[in-house]
Amino acid sequence: MIRSMTGFGQSDRAAGGFAIRAELKSVNHRYGEIAVRMPREWLSSEEGVKREIQAAVKRGKVDAYVAIEREAGTAKTVEIDWPLAEAYRQAAERLKERFGLSDSLTLRDVLAVPGVVAMREDVPDAGPIADALLECVREAVKSLVRMREAEGAHLARDVAGRLDRLETLVREIGAEAPKAVEDYRAKLAEKLADLLGGTAAMQPDDPRLVAEVAIMAERTDIAEELSRLESHIGQCRRLLEAEEPVGRKLDFLIQEMNRETNTIGSKSNRLDIVNRVVDMKAELEKMREQAQNIE
Repeated sequence: MIRSMTGFGQSDRAAGGFAIRAELKSVNHRYGEIAVRMPREWLSSEEGVKREIQAAVKRGKVDAYVAIEREAGTAKTVEIDWPLAEAYRQAAERLKERFGLSDSLTLRDVLAVPGVVAMREDVPDAGPIADALLECVREAVKSLVRMREAEGAHLARDVAGRLDRLETLVREIGAEAPKAVEDYRAKLAEKLADLLGGTAAMQPDDPRLVAEVAIMAERTDIAEELSRLESHIGQCRRLLEAEEPVGRKLDFLIQEMNRETNTIGSKSNRLDIVNRVVDMKAELEKMREQAQNIE
C-alpha cells in the first residue's frame, strides 16, 4: 500500500502515577531520519522509541516528542524525621528547666523546625513505566501510519489518473508518428520536383526520394521511446499496488519517462506530436511532485 511521508500520530497512557504522551510528526525526507525529544531522566528508553518507529517508517523525517509527568496527588509523600523531632523536644525541655520557662512545646513549634517534616518524591518502579512508554509510542506509530496510508491512497489515485493520461498521449503520438514521415515525403518530393524544373512529378519510388526519406525516418524514429514509455507506465502501475516503500523507484521511473519524452520532442517537428509532448511533460512534472511525498 502506498504511503505518504507526511503524517501525525498521538497516544496517551498512564502508569505508576505518571501520565505519558507520545506525539509523532513526519515530513518528506530523502532517507529515513528520527529525532526524539523526551525527559532526561527517561533517556534510557530513547533507543527503544527509535526502534518502534523504525519498524514501521522506512522513509521520511520523524520528530518524536515524549512527555512523562506525575499525575496530581501522586507526586510526593510526607515523611517525619522522628529522631530529629525527639531531639528537638528534649532540647526544649532542657531549656525550659534551665531558664524556668512555663511555655509548653506545641505542634506548630515542632512543624517549624527545618527537616522534621519533609515532602519526599516517590521513587517510581521504572520497569512498568518504561513498558507503558513504549506501548504509548507503538500506538502513536499506528496512528501515524494510518494517516500516512490515507494520504498515500490519495496520492496513488492522483498518480494513477496521470498514468492513464500519459498512456493516452503515448497512443496518440504513436498514431501521429507515421504521418510525420509521409508529410516529409510529400514536401521533399515537391522540393525535388522544383529543383528539377517542375517538368515532371517526382515518382514515389525514385531512388533519391526513397534514400532521403529513409534517412529522415531513421533519424526521427520514436518507436523505441514509445515502447519504453509504455513499459515504464506499466511498471509504475505495478508499483502503486506494491506493499513495500516505492517512492524512490517511482521517482526513478518518472525521470526515465521524462528523458524518453524529451527525446521524442527533439526528434519530432510535427505540431500535433510537439503539443502532446508538452502535455506529457506537464503530467510528469506533477507526478514527480507527488512521488517526492511517497515513502
